[in-house]
Amino acid sequence: MPRESQRHERGWSLTELLIVLAIIGLLAVLAGPSYQAVAARVQARSATVEIASELRLARQLAMARRERLRVVFDREGRTITLRRADAEGILHVYDYAEKGVVVEDPTAGPELLFHPSGRSVTPTTIRVRDSQGRETMFTVSITGRVSIS
Repeated sequence: MPRESQRHERGWSLTELLIVLAIIGLLAVLAGPSYQAVAARVQARSATVEIASELRLARQLAMARRERLRVVFDREGRTITLRRADAEGILHVYDYAEKGVVVEDPTAGPELLFHPSGRSVTPTTIRVRDSQGRETMFTVSITGRVSIS
C-alpha cells in the first residue's frame, strides 16, 4: 500500500493554464471578423427570403380574397405593410429593422399592387444590402411571380 508521501498527483501549472488561455483568446480574435461576415451574409439572405415570402403572401391573399392588395415599403420605418387597396385595413406588417439590412425602394416605386388574378401592376426589382455592402436582389414580374437572384 503506497504511503501518502509517495503519491504524486499530476496537475496543470499556472503557466500551462495561462498559455492555453492565451491560445484560445488568439483564436477567438482571429475568428471574430470571419464569423461576423458570415453572420451578416446569412442575416441578409434570411431577410431577402422573408421579404420575398411577404410578396408571395400578398399575391396569394389577393387571389384568395379576390381583392386588390397593396404592399407598401417604408424605408424610414423599415417595414413592409400589406394593405387592402380598395378599403381600409392593414393585413400584415413585416418589420426588418433588426435584420441589419437596407431595403431600397422598388424600381416601380414604394408601393406594389397585386390584382385578384395574382398579377402585379408593374414589374419591379428590389435590392437588399447587408451591413458589409453585399447586395441581393429579387424581382416581381408582371405575372406576380417573385424570384430571388
